[in-house]
Amino acid sequence: MKDMEPSQVVGSGKEYTLAYYDGSQRKIFVTDIETDFPEGKLIVSCTDPAGIITQCNQAFVDMSGYTREDLIGQPHSILRHPDLPKAAFADLWTTVQSGKKWHGYVKNLRKDGGYYWVYAVVVPNIRGGKIVGYTSVRRKPSRTKIESLIPVYADLKAKEAS
Repeated sequence: MKDMEPSQVVGSGKEYTLAYYDGSQRKIFVTDIETDFPEGKLIVSCTDPAGIITQCNQAFVDMSGYTREDLIGQPHSILRHPDLPKAAFADLWTTVQSGKKWHGYVKNLRKDGGYYWVYAVVVPNIRGGKIVGYTSVRRKPSRTKIESLIPVYADLKAKEAS
């Protein structure tokens, strides 16, 4: 994954370096600009077993701020926002790799440094008893639920840092 370009950030952004599970790192810029999830839309993407994006719909392209070409072939973690605790992603991966459906609230990072919240459902795609990938469908989240999770996620992040 390439570092974010400061010229692509809308507004002033805080710089972070994210470390990923595979040991790689990426420089990102994060703003406080939220993009509201559009009414009546679903974001859909498919990945291979390693989480590399293989397909995505136009709503995913629109909300992420990336082009389809930017997204296909990239790890889904390109959208990882630094506010989300590692425990959330660990739970997601443990659940789907065991062949079960996962659901939860996720704050995603846009290409321009902004963010958007989703309610995500991730299901393993199983063929012949083997997981061949994952499909994620995201819909508009409950604002009340988001507001209740923000301090919970912040507390988990603080515990990660200590």
